[in-house]
Amino acid sequence: MSKIITIAPVTRVEGHAKITIHLNEHGEVQDARFHVNEFRGFEKFCEGRLLWEMPGLTSRICGICPASHLVTSAKAGDDILSIGIPETAEKLRRLLTLGQWLQSHALSFFHLSSPDFLLGFDADPAIRNIFGLMQSHKELARRGIRIRKFGQQIIEFLGGRRIHTPWAVAGGVREPFTKEEQQKLLEWYPEVKETSLMAIKIIKEVQEKFAKEVSCFGNFHSLFMGMVGPKGELEYYGGNLRIMDSAGNIIADNIDPREYYKHFGEASESWSYLKFPYYKPHGYPKGIYRVGPLARLNICDFIDTPLAEKERQHFKKLAPSTEAVNNSFYYHYARMIEMLFAVEKVEELLRDPSIFGTHVRSKAEINKLEGVGACEAPRGTLFHHYNVDENGVLQKVNLLIATSQNNMAMNRTVRQIAMEFIDGPVIPEPVIPEPVINRIEAGIRCFDPCLSCSTHATGEMPLDISLIDVDGNVLDRRLR
Repeated sequence: MSKIITIAPVTRVEGHAKITIHLNEHGEVQDARFHVNEFRGFEKFCEGRLLWEMPGLTSRICGICPASHLVTSAKAGDDILSIGIPETAEKLRRLLTLGQWLQSHALSFFHLSSPDFLLGFDADPAIRNIFGLMQSHKELARRGIRIRKFGQQIIEFLGGRRIHTPWAVAGGVREPFTKEEQQKLLEWYPEVKETSLMAIKIIKEVQEKFAKEVSCFGNFHSLFMGMVGPKGELEYYGGNLRIMDSAGNIIADNIDPREYYKHFGEASESWSYLKFPYYKPHGYPKGIYRVGPLARLNICDFIDTPLAEKERQHFKKLAPSTEAVNNSFYYHYARMIEMLFAVEKVEELLRDPSIFGTHVRSKAEINKLEGVGACEAPRGTLFHHYNVDENGVLQKVNLLIATSQNNMAMNRTVRQIAMEFIDGPVIPEPVIPEPVINRIEAGIRCFDPCLSCSTHATGEMPLDISLIDVDGNVLDRRLR
């Protein structure tokens, strides 16, 4: 008789989810599934709204990455208006996107993952959290809060508030930037640069310390997708799409993001509200691909800031020869390299005189009935696809979110970790030790999923892990 273990809720992620671990008749792990049990509904209630409302409306999908939705929605509006935006507006949108990267990457590393890294996967869960970290690593915790605040301050200076700002609009942005705000950020800059370098040093040490965990944390072949600039550089706002395989071969390049739907499909499964996007030429489920920091560092040819590029070269050495880095644990390292890149790029933009221009918005009427906006959100490539009528009223909306694009990869990661750490038959006592549960959850945290974002739901985020036998009977269930 087979068994199923349920882990619920999954902790230290954003959204509702559970994990079920399926055992065979011998009590050994046969499969594991990452279930997202929030309803996806945001796209539907956008229908009937005006195009002009969409940036402010979609920025409310999530409180963690609202600026990414704001900018991507505004870019979809640019496409429907068929206009180019002013140079100042584009650079300010880029600055906002970097602020989003900084605050989100800092949250993932310092608040959600570093308790495992610095206190240990086996530490008492009562202290294995940000509050325990404040006791044992007070300065690091303080710096994590400060660098995240720096990213939020960029967003607040530009948009007027730190979350759900309606500042970016179709055609540009609402308000210009001031030199007073620039000076405040530049005064803060040396500290955040030092903190980002400290974070990279820590994650390198972690990779050596937890060699056993690293070896099985989502180490498998897949495709990788993201944006690159015109010279193949790491890109975060514009550029075209590139797809690479696990051997490091570029299998598709220079894809216009506005034609994403020609290359990617979205499958569904009965046991999750989160869709399963795939690369169409390979079909489902063979078309599994990953997005986000790991993918972006794999596919780019270089990073155009010196410190981050130096780290990218170290990152590439994690894989043999020209192969892609396939281990999902290295999302953490890639995320910290991107945080360093964002810090360097912020300084570059802050010292660019053109960000103080006052012409920040182009105006036009509806010139197309369909438009797509794309941007690199912290978790990966984000697409907003709108169909409107001649008055700009939304007829259809599709939001392809980074977390959903990583869905197949997260499921495969959970299965791999469960098979590694649930060792041997667990029948007749199907109980998973807490440290093993934490490792399974930590596999999900590699991807830094935003489940409220990807399913567009409201509410809190519990995680549920179930142990299920071959006949579908729940033998054990863990809720937290």
